[in-house]
Amino acid sequence: MKINIIDYAISHSRVFMGILLFIIFSGASTYITMPKESSPDVSIPIVYISLHQNGISAQDSERLLVKPIEDEVKTVEGVKEVRSTAYSGGGNVLLEFDAGFDSDQAMVDIRDKVDRAKGDLPSEADEPTVNEVNISTFPILSISLSGEVPNRTLQDLADILQDDIETIPSVLEAKIGGKRNEQVDILINPTAVDSYGINLESLINIVRENNMMVSAGGQDTGDGSFDIKVPGLYETIEDVLNTPVKTSGDSVITFRDIAEVKRTFEDRQSYANVNGSNSITIDVSKRIGENIINTIDEVKKVTSKTQKTFPENVEISFGNDQSKGIKTMLNSLQNNVIAAIILVLIIILGALGVRSGLLVGVSIPGSFLSGLLALSVMGFTINIVVLFALILSVGLLVDGAIVVVEYADRKMKEGLSVKEAFANASKKMSLPIISSTATTLAAFLPLIFWPGIAGEFMKYLPITLICVLISSLFMALLFVPVLGSILNTVSRILLQFIVPLLISLIFYNLISYGFGLLDLQRFSLFITIGKYLLSFALFIFVFIRIIPRVYKISESVNSTDKLVSKNAKILSSESNEPVLNVTGFVGFYAKLLNFLLFHPLKVMISALVILVAVNYTYTQVGEGVEFFPDVEPDLAKIVVFARGNLSVEEKKDYVSRVENIILKLQSERQEFKNIYSLSGNVSEQSEASEDFIGSISLEYTDWDKRRKSKVILAEILEATKSINGIKVESREQQGGPGEGKPINIKLTSDNKKLLITEGIKLKKFMDNYPKLMNVEDNLPAPGIEWEINVDRKQASKFGANISSIGNVIKLATNGLKLGEYRPDDSNESIPLFLRYPNEGRTLDRIDNLRVTTSNGLVPISNFVEIVPNNRTGNIIRVDSKNAINIQADVEPGTYPDGKVKELEYVLGISDTAPSWRGRTLDLPRYELDNKVRVELIGENEDQKEAQEFLTGAFGVALFLMLMILLLQFNSFYSAFLILFAVVMSTAGVFIGLIVTAQPFGIVMSGVGVIALAGIVVNNNIILIDTFDFLKTKTSNIREAIIKTGAQRLRPVLLTTTTTVLGLLPMVTMTNVDFISREITRGSPDTQWWVQLSTAIVFGLLFATFLTLVVTPSALMFRENIKNWYKKKISS
Repeated sequence: MKINIIDYAISHSRVFMGILLFIIFSGASTYITMPKESSPDVSIPIVYISLHQNGISAQDSERLLVKPIEDEVKTVEGVKEVRSTAYSGGGNVLLEFDAGFDSDQAMVDIRDKVDRAKGDLPSEADEPTVNEVNISTFPILSISLSGEVPNRTLQDLADILQDDIETIPSVLEAKIGGKRNEQVDILINPTAVDSYGINLESLINIVRENNMMVSAGGQDTGDGSFDIKVPGLYETIEDVLNTPVKTSGDSVITFRDIAEVKRTFEDRQSYANVNGSNSITIDVSKRIGENIINTIDEVKKVTSKTQKTFPENVEISFGNDQSKGIKTMLNSLQNNVIAAIILVLIIILGALGVRSGLLVGVSIPGSFLSGLLALSVMGFTINIVVLFALILSVGLLVDGAIVVVEYADRKMKEGLSVKEAFANASKKMSLPIISSTATTLAAFLPLIFWPGIAGEFMKYLPITLICVLISSLFMALLFVPVLGSILNTVSRILLQFIVPLLISLIFYNLISYGFGLLDLQRFSLFITIGKYLLSFALFIFVFIRIIPRVYKISESVNSTDKLVSKNAKILSSESNEPVLNVTGFVGFYAKLLNFLLFHPLKVMISALVILVAVNYTYTQVGEGVEFFPDVEPDLAKIVVFARGNLSVEEKKDYVSRVENIILKLQSERQEFKNIYSLSGNVSEQSEASEDFIGSISLEYTDWDKRRKSKVILAEILEATKSINGIKVESREQQGGPGEGKPINIKLTSDNKKLLITEGIKLKKFMDNYPKLMNVEDNLPAPGIEWEINVDRKQASKFGANISSIGNVIKLATNGLKLGEYRPDDSNESIPLFLRYPNEGRTLDRIDNLRVTTSNGLVPISNFVEIVPNNRTGNIIRVDSKNAINIQADVEPGTYPDGKVKELEYVLGISDTAPSWRGRTLDLPRYELDNKVRVELIGENEDQKEAQEFLTGAFGVALFLMLMILLLQFNSFYSAFLILFAVVMSTAGVFIGLIVTAQPFGIVMSGVGVIALAGIVVNNNIILIDTFDFLKTKTSNIREAIIKTGAQRLRPVLLTTTTTVLGLLPMVTMTNVDFISREITRGSPDTQWWVQLSTAIVFGLLFATFLTLVVTPSALMFRENIKNWYKKKISS
């Protein structure tokens, strides 16, 4: 069946040529139109529930909001961990699942549980919200509006721009940040309220009763039917002012008499600036599966159009443009493909000739584009991981084509015709190529089942490679032989049309230029017709005249008489001439191999010694281990901390001083595109510390037009040391799935006081631990809060209760919410708050407040005591237990993995003392109370999970390879010999890490080792398959081994060279832009993949030595053992 398919394809070459053209054109179209996004569509296995209630304390939030929700949702199926935070004003509950969970079902289950818990929440609590985290819905672009205009104007303009952007079909949401919500303040006059004897409870009821929709129904009188309505909702401020609050006889007292009503904004809680100016930001998110580049281009186009209607002093800037990275990666992909084709063509042209070079060159875009077609059918988008897999595949997909083309070239040199040579090559090499491709796929297949967030990201790598490699298999065994067999016909057709066409175009342009010099406008029509007719006549003339010459050229190209060589005849399986008669480089290798085959055991022992020596050397001089590569970031952040009961304005002043230092640096060096600052009572998910008061986000200019990020941040931190009273830290944008600081210690205990005490002690220990920096915690920050203790017995004597006292106190704080109304000029309901004027909102005023009782107005000081207490702070819980996190960064030049192992030993998590470069470290042990449990989480957990999986995946890959090899060779020795080469190739990986002074990356180097396993087996499979064939054709096993090595030398070197050259730009972090003719080195997009490509390149180079020297020696060793065993039997 195998032979019939190949013969059928060659005999029906036009059909397969049509299919190839369809693949190339439709694949190119797919590549252009396929949706492109920066990050894969990964659902982060986290669902969080937000809870809010104005004025609630942290303790009450824990008891009344967090615990009821916790108790319900912790029973949801698949929950890995429940983390909750209670804070002043609300709380949140975060549920973590295993990656790959069914997010839709989880959301349904969680909403059902939350609905059940609503009945246990306070009536004043806001509606709980359930939110899912998905990377694809993260903002792809930030639009900042700034300028010296009133804040209301900026907000109105932002609303207009938001509406315009959300009309774009591919936009999911345009969310306004830094916007203050509107509210109506009813500022009551305390004297007037007291003099009129107005009760607060009655005010609340009056507003609610006068601000409601009345559905009065309708009437059908027989003469007609009519709807009846009673307008009762507030529509304007005047409606509020005219609301009666008390009547006495004919006198009516309204809000106008006792209060000033004004439409304003909620109390300012934060300040936001862009490049030093007041700003409002719009974060744009796209719909899942939409093209990020087209979406951002459309958003910018709409923004530019809308901006024309804005005042001239309003500036719009764009930041966090996620399309920039994907454009860079696309550019790198295109350049790598072009570079790979050029390099492969150069190598193949030099080694095999024009025909072979063209065939291998065609196989690259053919495999690449057909793989893209498969991805498109599967519904994939082009993201950063898919792009890298495509770049990586450039070095892998030509192996099969090279093997077929090289074998055909050798057969032509033996005297076979072109068609016979390619048919034989495809038939003879089909089984080893299928096996080698299957083993490569077996190496990548386990990666599809990678658990965790890292796995959700990286699974796109094996799927993409599998699609492309399967495409390359069909390309090598079907399309390359078909194209090779008809290349003379194709070249004849191309020459027959291209040569006349070029001559006609040159003639047409010469005529046009000549007539252009003459003033012949009157005859322009006749001249134009003449030019076309003459050019067409010349085309026909040349077309007819060159037919014989084109035929002779194509026949000459297709002739194999000149290709026949002596070496090829000697290496032929039918030849009986000694293989040592081969000349040139192949002859030198044959003689060297002949010498080594007299000492096969020594060669194998030497290989084992090299493996052990390299591994030992790496333990002594290696750079250690890291989870994910350190990539030069596009974004960074300066984080500001300060302690004490600071007001919003004080926090703003501190952050502004840091911002001014950065703005000064910007004026001198111009290293930032945008500087975005946020200060006040703000919170960020990445900042757990309670003394966080603000941050300054920095968007860098292009990496090659500025200093390194670490240098810039170090200068900023040094300059901010002169500011007393604050602590300043830096954060860099992280590459990969990790989040937070690399060192993350979690303490849990049922005893809250003991937990805080131990947390404070451990924090001090961490502050002084070597090579750690930026140590932070979520311990309660020092500060005071005022507690109003009510003597209930005393209050009852005056006819007061907790509700009436609380309502009066609210007047002097955030205000008492009376209701809401929706004016015509607003899309949202605006709340109505009853409160005292600014001068009445002080601590002294609270002590003098009076509450209306049945006994009249009574000062609350009669039954209330105001006392200062230590601030409670946020309350953190993990799986219903109190928890504290202490996090830290490591100093530059230090790898987190080493410090994690140290802390595991120091904190008693591990009993094994860590070692560094062969020396056991002498570390102190930290004594922690045994009632407090300690864990190292975060990146450490992810790293261990990835390490365990990749180790298991490597074992599974080896097992799958073993099964495939046994299926082909039916020999354990041959199978284990090939797998031994895989294990030996890891020595090359460590050599590469030592030479390049890189750490072993758990994710990238680990994937590289697995990918290397699939690549290394290819040449060994074909070599042993060739040996199994040749040993039946020769009487001497030594001769068969030498001839096998001599035959496979050229394809082994060619496949290795092309793979190495395909990956070399990533190893050297070099990008050659063929369009702009620029060469860049060290760009961030190349830093991502340098560990993976280094592992493959150095491992493959070392494996090539194994294939050409150790594998033949091992085959000889087996034969020697057989002969020894036979002698023993016969003796």
